[in-house]
Amino acid sequence: MDRSSPLGPEASAPALAYIALGSNLGARDDFLRQALRRLDETPGVRILQVSGIYETDPVGYTEQPAFLNMAAALRTRRSPHALLGLLLETEQQLGRVREQRWGPRTIDLDLLAYEDAILDESELILPHPRMMERAFVLVPLSDVLQAQAARGLPDPHAVQAIAAEARRIGKEGITLWNTISWPSASAPSES
Repeated sequence: MDRSSPLGPEASAPALAYIALGSNLGARDDFLRQALRRLDETPGVRILQVSGIYETDPVGYTEQPAFLNMAAALRTRRSPHALLGLLLETEQQLGRVREQRWGPRTIDLDLLAYEDAILDESELILPHPRMMERAFVLVPLSDVLQAQAARGLPDPHAVQAIAAEARRIGKEGITLWNTISWPSASAPSES
């Protein structure tokens, strides 16, 4: 694939992407912070905004500890596929073991959206196919989008749609657990 292509290894211009983070094993909040820090220290990636940290009931396989979930906006020069590769690599570095679908994990990093990209491939579907069904994704994502809208960044219609869907689904099983003052919480590098 052409390296300058928006879908190639490197995007030709910085792109705005949104990710979801979750953890329900060990020092859950530490895994979230480590993931943010590792991503932000990666050349061509800059964390722009983070949501609050929410404690959430497990979905799918429910016989496991509660999750801490959050969302983040980032600016990247990586293509969607290269960014997904970075997320998977970061999970592995932080001890993620895939034994059971929707099972317990040290860290889970999902690429939710990448600019206006629409992909439907075996390894990557954008926007994330189940994000509009999951309050544990929509509530933190709504935080991020609203904070960015206050700074004039994303499309206000997208913000309204996500916020409306988060309200429709409700916040049952979701409690604000903590906040992160980014970037001071993890002291990211100046890359």
